[in-house]
Amino acid sequence: METTKKEKQFDAVKMMRDIRDKITSDTQNMTFDELKAYIKQQLADSKTKLVGQQ
Repeated sequence: METTKKEKQFDAVKMMRDIRDKITSDTQNMTFDELKAYIKQQLADSKTKLVGQQ
């Protein structure tokens, strides 16, 4: 049985690492209060609903 290797059109691990690196660079020198404000702003900008909230 011969296996063929398919080219990935979407690499979820690479995307996750890129996003994590961007967040790290954006927040590396923030205080705790600045970090909380950053997270709150990012959640407000995204239209994602938090778990348990409607």
